[in-house]
Amino acid sequence: MDITLEKLQEILVQITQEEYVTVATLVIVLISIFFVLSTYFLSRQKKKLRVTLDNNLKVFQKAFDISDDAVLILSPKNNVMYASNGMVRLLDLKSDFLSKSLKSTVQIKVKKEWVGLDQFIQEHRTSSKDKVLAYPHVTLKISEEDEIPVNVYLDSIVMEMPKEMLCDVISIQDLSKAKERSAADFKHPLTHLPNQLQVYNDLPAFLSKAHLEKNKLALMLMSLDNLSRLRSIIGDEQTNDILKKFATYLETLAKNVNVSVYHTFDNHFLLTVTNLNSIDEAKVFVEDIQKKLSTFYKMDGVHLHLTVSAGIAIYPDSGHIRLLLDHGYKALAEAEKEGDNNITIFLPEKFTAAYDELRLHSDMPSALSNGEFEVYYQPIVRAQDEEVVAAEALIRWKHPQYGMIPPDVFISLMEKTGFIVKLGQFILDEVLKQQKRWELFNFKNIEVSINVSMIEINTGEFVQHVERKLAEHQLDPECIKFEITEGIAMLNEAQTVKYFLALKKLGVGISLDDFGTGYTSFGYLKKFPADILKIDKSLVDYILTNEEDQRIVKAIIELAHTLGMKIVVEGIENKEMVDMMISYGCDYMQGYHFSKPLPVFEFQKLIR
Repeated sequence: MDITLEKLQEILVQITQEEYVTVATLVIVLISIFFVLSTYFLSRQKKKLRVTLDNNLKVFQKAFDISDDAVLILSPKNNVMYASNGMVRLLDLKSDFLSKSLKSTVQIKVKKEWVGLDQFIQEHRTSSKDKVLAYPHVTLKISEEDEIPVNVYLDSIVMEMPKEMLCDVISIQDLSKAKERSAADFKHPLTHLPNQLQVYNDLPAFLSKAHLEKNKLALMLMSLDNLSRLRSIIGDEQTNDILKKFATYLETLAKNVNVSVYHTFDNHFLLTVTNLNSIDEAKVFVEDIQKKLSTFYKMDGVHLHLTVSAGIAIYPDSGHIRLLLDHGYKALAEAEKEGDNNITIFLPEKFTAAYDELRLHSDMPSALSNGEFEVYYQPIVRAQDEEVVAAEALIRWKHPQYGMIPPDVFISLMEKTGFIVKLGQFILDEVLKQQKRWELFNFKNIEVSINVSMIEINTGEFVQHVERKLAEHQLDPECIKFEITEGIAMLNEAQTVKYFLALKKLGVGISLDDFGTGYTSFGYLKKFPADILKIDKSLVDYILTNEEDQRIVKAIIELAHTLGMKIVVEGIENKEMVDMMISYGCDYMQGYHFSKPLPVFEFQKLIR
């Protein structure tokens, strides 16, 4: 609809002067309110942004302050705009350094020339478009006596101060700490002797020198015997003192230019000895250390009798020079196996392995699935009537290449690799299956003992696995008994008791095997939940003629009976031994006099 000028005038005339003023006032008020609110919210946002920026700046400053790198920001006029704590210490800046000109006595050496750090920065200023300038591995001279290796980086940044200005950013990375940390990596943390990593660094030079000069080189690996056991008796502090004192003693030997000393692992030390004349000379060298060690540590005024086992590998007598360290470790393992305070020298003719350990390790998994493992049973007879009342389950491995492999060969290898856990599960399953078959076909009820290692127990699942398997086969827990050797049980007394008490609650029997070869205390024996003590064969081998062995065996039998335990004597070889054990009050006997370990189809003839 068209509105003419005249019509508009008529409408405007109708609005009174008072109404016009009211509308105008309202508009002005609304505009004012909008302006005030806008100003308020804008001010709040700016304040919030400023706080956020300040907080972020504090975070970055904190990050720079705790960093190992020193950071400095300079204005175009060389005034300090920021310096991290590291830079303040490095340049020895005064407390009022901000906004003041940088004046430092610190010098920097680049391309073999010394210049002042402030001069260096001015001469190498960058523009905002330039890349970061890096000066790696230069030297800073803090004072005449103090020079440190550093990396220096120069960059630039635009800052609002309040006008824009292009500032220099200088970062200095102190390499001396990195070198200290790197050096620490090659030291044993307790004794500060060079460690295994340092051995690997130094050995090539020793080997090359020995090869070129045609001299004998000996690697002597030594292990303090029974250190874990000793630690449990005298504590960490005293044991660490022993290690430190032994390390100090070995260091005195290293004053000889032909000897170097390393602390490779917890209780293992390595000596390299050059310019030897004979194998016997190497052995005498270690024997002297053994003699010294036996008397050198006192505790509360009492000498501790300490022993050390040693493995020696000598070039060229011990074989190829590149295998010298490996051969040394093999010799040490053999020495430890023989007992405390032994020395073994690696000679190839004595260490020719009948079995390839790598081949055996590789064949283990497939051996289970191929049925190469078989459980044999050795009878345990009651002493009073020589009736078979129990058996020990013993594993055998019929290898496709080697034939029947002795257990002492593959069991230790399986313990090293952890495969013993799977093998133990296989043995338990086979024994329970066989017990179920005997139950179904009305064979005599017997208890079968199964050897177990702490590696199996320490999985944390062992007790639950046994409980599941007993339920799966629907068997009485009393049909099986677990055997653990005395020596293994003593390695971690509290842990062993805990797990075997849990097995005992299931109703499973417990035997302490090879008793008499370890150091079990009477107090520990009272706590250990064993039903049976098995006297080790080594105490019975010469019992017919050795009166000391006779007294020991008789005492063990009396002790076991006092504690409410039964006795099994292993290694019974003849009728004279049987008669003697019966006269001592032995409960059960086991040995080749009654039967060797038998495959199941032969053994079950004895329990029909």
